[in-house]
Amino acid sequence: MELTKTTLFMTFMITIITLSLQHKHLMLALMCVETMMLIMFTMLVMFTSTSLTMSQIPMPIILLTMSVCGAAVGLSLVVAITRTHGNDFLKNLSLLQC
Repeated sequence: MELTKTTLFMTFMITIITLSLQHKHLMLALMCVETMMLIMFTMLVMFTSTSLTMSQIPMPIILLTMSVCGAAVGLSLVVAITRTHGNDFLKNLSLLQC
């Protein structure tokens, strides 16, 4: 069980590093964020299954619901940015212009 937790933690850290080094496409950055959410979901399920606390059982479902909502908003932003700018390059995207 400790090997699994260590592997998930290292995967989470690698995903954070990948997100911080991602400077090209918005879609790849959103995929890194979604991977982080799925790893957090897996860790939360493992924690609630080992702690046997009944008050923490709905937390993984709430996290998964928030993750899906965030992914839907992110995908709609990628579609809107692609339609207006022609691509999803982060270097061409200026948040100061509308």
